[in-house]
Amino acid sequence: MRLTSWNFLHGLPTPLTEETSMSLSSAVAALGTDILGLQEVDYLLPRSGDVNQVAQIAHLMGTPHWAFAPSVIGSPDEDWRAPNASDLRVVTEKDAGVPAYGIGLISKIRVVSWHRLELNVAPIGIFMKLPREGKIKRVYVHDHPRSAIAAILENGWLVINTHLSFVPFFNFLQLLQVKRWARHLPVTDKNKIIIMGDFNIRFSELVRGVNWNSMANKRTFPSWSPKVQIDYVLSQKVASEDVLDIDIAPSGISDHLPIVVELVQ
Repeated sequence: MRLTSWNFLHGLPTPLTEETSMSLSSAVAALGTDILGLQEVDYLLPRSGDVNQVAQIAHLMGTPHWAFAPSVIGSPDEDWRAPNASDLRVVTEKDAGVPAYGIGLISKIRVVSWHRLELNVAPIGIFMKLPREGKIKRVYVHDHPRSAIAAILENGWLVINTHLSFVPFFNFLQLLQVKRWARHLPVTDKNKIIIMGDFNIRFSELVRGVNWNSMANKRTFPSWSPKVQIDYVLSQKVASEDVLDIDIAPSGISDHLPIVVELVQ
């Protein structure tokens, strides 16, 4: 079973030469993955052509099993609001949601059930360097709501995908929240649990803690010249000798490299 986590940056191109850029179909084919956790994906937003990006990629993977979890309703670049009681928290192929931005999970293995966890929101923001009025300026940015989405698969595995806060310390608290949640989801074999995503944490020791293993240790950001690892695939029981760490060439899509592992047990 091959698993991939990819911060998709709603499909934006990165500073690669034209010769090394791939089409989306080629990039997805290169992954060759069975399970794909996506972060920063759009659902029917004008900025990305009113496309359901999770369903689009699922179609390229040849599977009907996908779900989208909106983090914010509307575009994060414009006016947005947090999901409320009337909004679908998990949108699947059977549903129709409203334009939103968030995370997604796709599986070639049949999904028995979908689950969602609301994460505690960071009460503060941070200063970030962003393009403004033709210049790079330091701008104070508030965080947006975050969540985790989980799929219990027909083969008995539980796979969780998340995108944690960019605010230091709060992202670590959110990760602890996800790890606690994983233990209480209705999966029979607690050894078959995977947590993956963009954690926005540079210190793998903090990510692993005492009970989790990082199944791939590699720099993932920025994609054109990777300097840090902030994307992870975690397991409690899978040993390093039972995992293949797959190298994926930059596709020219997103500012993150996909992180890909294959279970060989």
